[in-house]
Amino acid sequence: MYDKARFLPAGDKGVVVEFGNSISKEINKKIRSLMLAIEQAELPGIMELIPTYRSLLVLYEPLAWKYGDLILQLEKIEANLGALKLPEPQVILLPVVYGGEYGPDLNFVSEHAKLTPEEVIKIHTGTDYLIYMLGFTPGFPYLGGMDERIATPRLQTPRTKIPAGSVGIAGSQTGVYPIESPGGWQIIGRTPVKLFDPAREKPVLLQAGNYVRFYQITPEEYQEIAQLVEKGQYIVKSENYGEKEV
Repeated sequence: MYDKARFLPAGDKGVVVEFGNSISKEINKKIRSLMLAIEQAELPGIMELIPTYRSLLVLYEPLAWKYGDLILQLEKIEANLGALKLPEPQVILLPVVYGGEYGPDLNFVSEHAKLTPEEVIKIHTGTDYLIYMLGFTPGFPYLGGMDERIATPRLQTPRTKIPAGSVGIAGSQTGVYPIESPGGWQIIGRTPVKLFDPAREKPVLLQAGNYVRFYQITPEEYQEIAQLVEKGQYIVKSENYGEKEV
Protein backbone atom coordinates (compact mmCIF):
# COMPACT_ATOMS: atom_id res chain seq x y z
CA MET A 1 0.00 0.00 0.00
CA TYR A 2 1.23 3.50 -0.79
CA ASP A 3 2.32 5.75 2.07
CA LYS A 4 -0.10 8.36 0.75
CA ALA A 5 -3.14 8.08 -1.51
CA ARG A 6 -2.67 9.27 -5.09
CA PHE A 7 -5.27 11.45 -6.82
CA LEU A 8 -5.25 11.05 -10.60
CA PRO A 9 -7.46 12.65 -13.29
CA ALA A 10 -9.75 10.33 -15.26
CA GLY A 11 -11.10 12.29 -18.22
CA ASP A 12 -13.00 15.53 -17.67
CA LYS A 13 -15.34 14.25 -14.96
CA GLY A 14 -13.46 11.64 -12.98
CA VAL A 15 -10.84 11.27 -10.24
CA VAL A 16 -9.07 8.01 -9.44
CA VAL A 17 -8.00 7.73 -5.81
CA GLU A 18 -5.30 5.06 -5.80
CA PHE A 19 -4.11 3.36 -2.60
CA GLY A 20 -1.59 0.81 -3.84
CA ASN A 21 -0.47 -1.55 -6.57
CA SER A 22 -1.57 -4.90 -5.16
CA ILE A 23 -4.66 -6.83 -4.11
CA SER A 24 -5.02 -6.82 -0.33
CA LYS A 25 -7.64 -6.62 2.40
CA GLU A 26 -5.91 -3.53 3.80
CA ILE A 27 -6.27 -1.62 0.53
CA ASN A 28 -9.83 -2.87 0.11
CA LYS A 29 -10.72 -1.51 3.55
CA LYS A 30 -9.29 1.90 2.62
CA ILE A 31 -11.33 1.96 -0.58
CA ARG A 32 -14.56 1.03 1.18
CA SER A 33 -13.89 3.56 3.95
CA LEU A 34 -13.34 6.40 1.48
CA MET A 35 -16.45 5.42 -0.46
CA LEU A 36 -18.57 5.45 2.69
CA ALA A 37 -17.06 8.75 3.88
CA ILE A 38 -17.82 10.45 0.55
CA GLU A 39 -21.39 9.13 0.65
CA GLN A 40 -21.84 10.43 4.20
CA ALA A 41 -20.40 13.83 3.24
CA GLU A 42 -23.19 14.19 0.64
CA LEU A 43 -21.02 16.29 -1.64
CA PRO A 44 -23.03 17.99 -4.39
CA GLY A 45 -22.26 17.00 -7.95
CA ILE A 46 -20.88 13.53 -7.16
CA MET A 47 -22.50 11.23 -9.73
CA GLU A 48 -21.07 7.79 -8.96
CA LEU A 49 -18.44 5.98 -6.89
CA ILE A 50 -16.87 2.86 -8.40
CA PRO A 51 -14.53 0.70 -6.26
CA THR A 52 -11.84 -1.46 -7.87
CA TYR A 53 -9.12 -3.75 -6.50
CA ARG A 54 -6.79 -0.90 -5.60
CA SER A 55 -8.59 2.39 -6.21
CA LEU A 56 -11.85 4.32 -6.11
CA LEU A 57 -13.16 6.11 -9.19
CA VAL A 58 -15.08 9.27 -8.30
CA LEU A 59 -17.28 10.55 -11.12
CA TYR A 60 -18.44 14.14 -10.74
CA GLU A 61 -20.35 16.85 -12.57
CA PRO A 62 -17.74 19.22 -14.11
CA LEU A 63 -20.09 22.20 -13.76
CA ALA A 64 -20.33 21.57 -10.00
CA TRP A 65 -16.61 21.23 -9.25
CA LYS A 66 -13.29 22.62 -10.35
CA TYR A 67 -10.84 19.73 -10.42
CA GLY A 68 -8.46 21.28 -7.89
CA ASP A 69 -11.24 22.11 -5.45
CA LEU A 70 -12.57 18.56 -5.57
CA ILE A 71 -9.10 17.13 -4.94
CA LEU A 72 -8.73 19.33 -1.85
CA GLN A 73 -12.10 18.12 -0.56
CA LEU A 74 -11.27 14.46 -1.22
CA GLU A 75 -7.86 14.83 0.45
CA LYS A 76 -9.55 16.26 3.53
CA ILE A 77 -12.01 13.34 3.67
CA GLU A 78 -9.25 10.77 3.10
CA ALA A 79 -7.13 12.23 5.90
CA ASN A 80 -9.90 11.53 8.44
CA LEU A 81 -10.73 7.94 7.53
CA GLY A 82 -9.25 6.63 10.78
CA ALA A 83 -12.30 7.83 12.70
CA LEU A 84 -14.73 6.00 10.40
CA LYS A 85 -16.24 2.65 11.40
CA LEU A 86 -17.28 0.38 8.56
CA PRO A 87 -20.45 -1.72 8.86
CA GLU A 88 -19.93 -5.33 9.90
CA PRO A 89 -19.59 -7.44 6.73
CA GLN A 90 -22.17 -10.04 5.82
CA VAL A 91 -21.52 -13.51 4.41
CA ILE A 92 -23.88 -14.35 1.55
CA LEU A 93 -24.50 -18.11 1.30
CA LEU A 94 -24.81 -19.36 -2.27
CA PRO A 95 -26.05 -22.90 -3.01
CA VAL A 96 -24.12 -24.60 -5.82
CA VAL A 97 -24.52 -27.89 -7.65
CA TYR A 98 -21.06 -29.03 -8.71
CA GLY A 99 -19.96 -31.05 -11.73
CA GLY A 100 -21.94 -32.75 -14.49
CA GLU A 101 -23.81 -30.48 -16.88
CA TYR A 102 -23.69 -27.72 -14.26
CA GLY A 103 -19.90 -27.82 -13.86
CA PRO A 104 -18.35 -29.25 -17.04
CA ASP A 105 -14.78 -28.30 -16.06
CA LEU A 106 -14.75 -29.79 -12.55
CA ASN A 107 -12.88 -32.89 -13.71
CA PHE A 108 -10.25 -30.78 -15.50
CA VAL A 109 -9.73 -28.66 -12.38
CA SER A 110 -9.38 -31.78 -10.23
CA GLU A 111 -6.89 -33.36 -12.66
CA HIS A 112 -4.87 -30.14 -12.83
CA ALA A 113 -4.79 -29.95 -9.02
CA LYS A 114 -4.10 -33.69 -8.67
CA LEU A 115 -7.14 -33.97 -6.42
CA THR A 116 -10.45 -35.80 -6.63
CA PRO A 117 -13.55 -33.80 -7.65
CA GLU A 118 -14.86 -34.29 -4.10
CA GLU A 119 -11.67 -32.75 -2.67
CA VAL A 120 -11.96 -29.76 -5.02
CA ILE A 121 -15.55 -29.21 -3.89
CA LYS A 122 -14.57 -29.46 -0.22
CA ILE A 123 -11.80 -26.91 -0.70
CA HIS A 124 -13.99 -24.56 -2.75
CA THR A 125 -16.80 -24.61 -0.18
CA GLY A 126 -14.42 -24.29 2.78
CA THR A 127 -13.61 -20.58 2.41
CA ASP A 128 -15.38 -17.27 2.94
CA TYR A 129 -14.45 -15.18 -0.12
CA LEU A 130 -14.07 -11.42 0.20
CA ILE A 131 -15.89 -9.49 -2.54
CA TYR A 132 -13.22 -7.05 -3.68
CA MET A 133 -15.16 -5.49 -6.52
CA LEU A 134 -17.90 -5.97 -9.12
CA GLY A 135 -17.27 -5.72 -12.85
CA PHE A 136 -17.17 -7.35 -16.30
CA THR A 137 -20.97 -7.82 -16.35
CA PRO A 138 -23.62 -6.42 -13.96
CA GLY A 139 -23.06 -7.93 -10.52
CA PHE A 140 -20.04 -10.13 -11.41
CA PRO A 141 -18.07 -10.53 -8.14
CA TYR A 142 -14.29 -10.66 -8.08
CA LEU A 143 -13.59 -12.81 -5.04
CA GLY A 144 -10.40 -13.07 -3.02
CA GLY A 145 -9.12 -15.83 -0.79
CA MET A 146 -9.33 -18.95 -2.96
CA ASP A 147 -7.07 -21.81 -1.91
CA GLU A 148 -4.06 -22.03 -4.25
CA ARG A 149 -4.42 -25.81 -4.38
CA ILE A 150 -7.32 -25.46 -6.83
CA ALA A 151 -5.92 -22.56 -8.87
CA THR A 152 -6.35 -23.42 -12.56
CA PRO A 153 -5.54 -21.55 -15.80
CA ARG A 154 -8.34 -20.11 -17.90
CA LEU A 155 -9.67 -21.97 -20.91
CA GLN A 156 -7.38 -21.70 -23.93
CA THR A 157 -10.45 -20.90 -26.03
CA PRO A 158 -13.23 -18.98 -24.24
CA ARG A 159 -16.80 -20.20 -24.58
CA THR A 160 -19.22 -17.97 -26.47
CA LYS A 161 -22.05 -18.68 -24.02
CA ILE A 162 -21.90 -19.46 -20.29
CA PRO A 163 -25.19 -19.88 -18.38
CA ALA A 164 -26.14 -17.38 -15.70
CA GLY A 165 -25.16 -18.58 -12.24
CA SER A 166 -22.11 -20.50 -13.44
CA VAL A 167 -19.35 -20.71 -10.82
CA GLY A 168 -15.85 -20.61 -12.27
CA ILE A 169 -12.14 -20.58 -11.54
CA ALA A 170 -9.53 -18.55 -13.42
CA GLY A 171 -6.00 -18.60 -12.09
CA SER A 172 -6.19 -17.89 -8.36
CA GLN A 173 -9.66 -16.35 -8.54
CA THR A 174 -13.17 -17.71 -8.32
CA GLY A 175 -16.36 -15.95 -9.36
CA VAL A 176 -19.96 -16.29 -10.51
CA TYR A 177 -21.43 -15.27 -13.88
CA PRO A 178 -24.56 -13.21 -13.05
CA ILE A 179 -25.94 -13.29 -16.60
CA GLU A 180 -25.46 -15.46 -19.66
CA SER A 181 -22.31 -14.23 -21.37
CA PRO A 182 -19.09 -15.30 -23.08
CA GLY A 183 -16.22 -16.24 -20.78
CA GLY A 184 -13.03 -18.18 -20.35
CA TRP A 185 -13.20 -19.37 -16.74
CA GLN A 186 -13.20 -23.05 -15.81
CA ILE A 187 -16.83 -23.80 -14.86
CA ILE A 188 -17.11 -26.12 -11.84
CA GLY A 189 -20.74 -25.58 -10.81
CA ARG A 190 -23.84 -23.41 -10.95
CA THR A 191 -26.05 -21.58 -8.47
CA PRO A 192 -29.80 -21.09 -9.02
CA VAL A 193 -29.63 -17.75 -7.19
CA LYS A 194 -29.81 -14.65 -9.40
CA LEU A 195 -26.90 -12.33 -8.70
CA PHE A 196 -28.42 -9.75 -11.04
CA ASP A 197 -32.14 -9.21 -11.53
CA PRO A 198 -33.30 -5.86 -12.98
CA ALA A 199 -36.81 -6.56 -11.66
CA ARG A 200 -35.64 -6.49 -8.03
CA GLU A 201 -35.67 -3.34 -5.93
CA LYS A 202 -31.90 -3.85 -5.56
CA PRO A 203 -30.91 -5.50 -8.87
CA VAL A 204 -27.39 -6.47 -7.72
CA LEU A 205 -27.31 -9.06 -4.93
CA LEU A 206 -23.68 -8.72 -3.82
CA GLN A 207 -21.61 -5.73 -2.81
CA ALA A 208 -17.92 -5.07 -2.28
CA GLY A 209 -16.78 -5.60 1.29
CA ASN A 210 -19.11 -8.50 2.03
CA TYR A 211 -18.21 -12.17 1.67
CA VAL A 212 -19.50 -15.16 -0.28
CA ARG A 213 -19.61 -18.73 0.98
CA PHE A 214 -20.57 -21.56 -1.38
CA TYR A 215 -22.31 -24.71 -0.18
CA GLN A 216 -23.08 -27.85 -2.14
CA ILE A 217 -26.58 -28.91 -3.16
CA THR A 218 -27.99 -31.70 -5.32
CA PRO A 219 -29.45 -31.23 -8.82
CA GLU A 220 -32.90 -31.85 -7.31
CA GLU A 221 -32.36 -29.09 -4.74
CA TYR A 222 -31.13 -26.84 -7.54
CA GLN A 223 -34.42 -27.26 -9.41
CA GLU A 224 -36.46 -26.63 -6.26
CA ILE A 225 -34.57 -23.42 -5.46
CA ALA A 226 -34.72 -22.29 -9.11
CA GLN A 227 -38.51 -22.56 -9.03
CA LEU A 228 -38.68 -20.48 -5.84
CA VAL A 229 -36.33 -17.90 -7.37
CA GLU A 230 -38.55 -17.56 -10.45
CA LYS A 231 -41.59 -17.02 -8.21
CA GLY A 232 -39.72 -14.44 -6.13
CA GLN A 233 -40.10 -16.62 -3.04
CA TYR A 234 -36.49 -17.60 -2.37
CA ILE A 235 -34.73 -15.80 0.47
CA VAL A 236 -30.95 -15.77 0.18
CA LYS A 237 -29.30 -16.86 3.42
CA SER A 238 -26.71 -14.65 5.07
CA GLU A 239 -24.91 -14.34 8.39
CA ASN A 240 -22.44 -12.05 10.10
CA TYR A 241 -18.82 -12.54 9.09
CA GLY A 242 -17.03 -14.75 11.59
CA GLU A 243 -20.07 -16.89 12.30
CA LYS A 244 -20.39 -20.31 10.73
CA GLU A 245 -23.20 -22.82 10.63
CA VAL A 246 -22.41 -26.03 12.50
